[in-house]
Amino acid sequence: MSDFSNALSVSASGLKAQAQRLVHVSENIANADTPGYRRKTVSFETAFAGSEGTGAVEVSRVNLDRRELQKIYDPSHPLADETGHYQGSTVDLMIEIADAREAQRSYEANLKMFDQVRQMSAGLMDLLRR
Repeated sequence: MSDFSNALSVSASGLKAQAQRLVHVSENIANADTPGYRRKTVSFETAFAGSEGTGAVEVSRVNLDRRELQKIYDPSHPLADETGHYQGSTVDLMIEIADAREAQRSYEANLKMFDQVRQMSAGLMDLLRR
């Protein structure tokens, strides 16, 4: 049964990691028009149990996009300088939409894996009861 629980924990860690990724993508989309906002990205790393890797993943620290902020010309904006420019954000909505779709599909794949392991475990229990 430890293989089943290991498979469940691996898929659960994937679900958790992709959910966290979707949180940051949604924050980026919500702040796309916020002046001075820097895009947040997350990366994943292998989770270790003791001294060995289990195949599970976890979210490492959140990184901010260090690209130069885009300059937007709008002399009527309250943050505009004497030339009429203000600093926009580093969020590109096309990239965020692509990241959201990728995270969603990865989440769904982990969910299907979780469900398959659960069904296999239930099937094994039914066989053992006979």
